[in-house]
Amino acid sequence: MEGMNLFRFCPVCGSGGFTRNNGSSKRCSACGFVYYFNPRASVAVFIVNEKGELLVGRRAKDPAKGTFDLPGGFTEYGETAEETVVREVKEETGLDVHVGRYLFSLPNVYPYSGLDVHTMDLFFECRVDSSERLLPMDDVSELFFVPVKNLNPKLFGLASIRRGVEMYLSEKQ
Repeated sequence: MEGMNLFRFCPVCGSGGFTRNNGSSKRCSACGFVYYFNPRASVAVFIVNEKGELLVGRRAKDPAKGTFDLPGGFTEYGETAEETVVREVKEETGLDVHVGRYLFSLPNVYPYSGLDVHTMDLFFECRVDSSERLLPMDDVSELFFVPVKNLNPKLFGLASIRRGVEMYLSEKQ
């Protein structure tokens, strides 16, 4: 795991004896502390309107700037995945949603601030009654609804989102 090479010193005692313990952890030879490189939880949301169209956004920032994306983002400490769905959708689209159902999860590597952040992307489906307050915000430059039958997964720039869209479409057939 490439992230293990970024941290050379033990975060507890500062020792330089912070070395690989196994495939997903490092151990300090001085104090015995073990640090596990666990994936960070994030959500991606399929939002369907009353016409059965899917809300798609265009990424305003890298990674994959200018490509299609789904609303979503990282969970915060003390927050459930469902709370993350509601917060991230509001932050990126201005919409209020009620979490419909959990669909599936996919592991991912998300480049962020020069680091590869390993994530576990949790996919949800929500319905929205009104898109009156639809407004691209945060890291979204554009929002639009697309008929599900017209979705092209290749237009989605992030690997797990692209794979998630493929899985979602195969479920709809």
